[in-house]
Amino acid sequence: MDISSQLIEIVGKDRISNNPEELFIYSRDSGAQVPRQVDYVVMPKTVQEVRRVVLLANQEKIPITPLGGGFTLSALVVPNQGGIVLDMKKMDRIIEVNEINRYALIEPGVSQGALQSHLKKHHPHLQHSTPEAPPTVTVVGNALIQGHGHISPRYGVNSDMVNGMEVVLPTGEVCKIGSGSVSPSWFTRGPLPDLPGLFIGWFGTTGVVTKLSMKLFPKPAYREVMAFYTDDIDLISEGIFEVTQLDLLEDFFLISQEKPDWMDHVFFIIIISGHFEEEIEFKKNVFKRLFREFKGGGKFTFVEDLHPSLEKRFLDVPPLAALAADFRKGGGFEYTGAILPIDKVSEAWKKGIEISHKYGMVCSYVHQVLLGHSVMFGFNYSFNRADEEDIEKTRKALEESNQVTLDLGGMIWKGEVDAQQMTLERMDPNTVQLIKRVKKLLDPNGIMNPGNWEID
Repeated sequence: MDISSQLIEIVGKDRISNNPEELFIYSRDSGAQVPRQVDYVVMPKTVQEVRRVVLLANQEKIPITPLGGGFTLSALVVPNQGGIVLDMKKMDRIIEVNEINRYALIEPGVSQGALQSHLKKHHPHLQHSTPEAPPTVTVVGNALIQGHGHISPRYGVNSDMVNGMEVVLPTGEVCKIGSGSVSPSWFTRGPLPDLPGLFIGWFGTTGVVTKLSMKLFPKPAYREVMAFYTDDIDLISEGIFEVTQLDLLEDFFLISQEKPDWMDHVFFIIIISGHFEEEIEFKKNVFKRLFREFKGGGKFTFVEDLHPSLEKRFLDVPPLAALAADFRKGGGFEYTGAILPIDKVSEAWKKGIEISHKYGMVCSYVHQVLLGHSVMFGFNYSFNRADEEDIEKTRKALEESNQVTLDLGGMIWKGEVDAQQMTLERMDPNTVQLIKRVKKLLDPNGIMNPGNWEID
């Protein structure tokens, strides 16, 4: 029996395809990476269907790539060596929301929008950490790539919020990890051996997550936005430090863009929240005082009359700050997600301007501060999808941005294959070998999203 027939036997003919017009969609993502071949697309509905597809792939040594929303922009879910794309969108159940223990147990196809709507309707006093991304992005996918959300400056990146998971190993075993392995409640990942780390940040090379428990958080009754700006790039790192020392914010990001002229400043956008109006007023006064007294005063300006449309944009969940990017004709948008130490942000800012100008682009930035310990620094590049020369310039700008990130002692977030290799070249050699051994132990036939975190 051929592979198509065996896949039909597992999921039915309506949820498997090798039609060229459908494979075309899965052979690329919305970023600037080169399209790649896909041989089959399969949409499982149950963990047993996932298990059977994985067993078939392992037996036949066919590459298999799990896909959530497919919005990483770095082609992490576009197969490097063909094979099966395992599209998880049909596994979209919100299995449990435990209000008193503040967690949600969900399947990998649950979108950010679906969970947000469910909580708003059934648990209005709770929220999850929502990334600045389309609502069709999956909650599980974002957590597994160590993504961040609108409350990450307060609570940490979304992978820190994982309590546990159910995962199908490349050899077919189904494992429960975290408290769900010993308890009916999925409320914590410890105190146990910290096994979730075997599947977070590995880009689908160690297994297929079929359930995940995520922490939920209180949803304050009041939220407001404050904006301050400066033209002194050298003050950015110190400004971030002072703001986060207060420990009073919900979200904190920096934006700048050379066009239009009014955007050509360094804006500190601070979202404050509280359960009482008095709490909000206290926080507003504290931040105004902080910037008024910063470096003797006069270095930062408070935006008294923030336009209502901008105020809404920043207060939306997620905040749509990236809409300020210089979207060109053709609709292409790409960025390097650099996780930088705070003391390197001012230097990275200047380097980013140099790279943008070198390739004829308008410099555009949107950065989020993460828990006051690091910054997700976005080197943003817009391009025309119909212009191959423009796309190639974007790829070169990304490569230079990745190099700058590593030169400054930072980390590349959700990097494309070339960026992964740049990281491995800088990595401690014994750590590289440990990664290789872990992958070999879990995936002896090398079927899981091969080409990612690839080590010779």
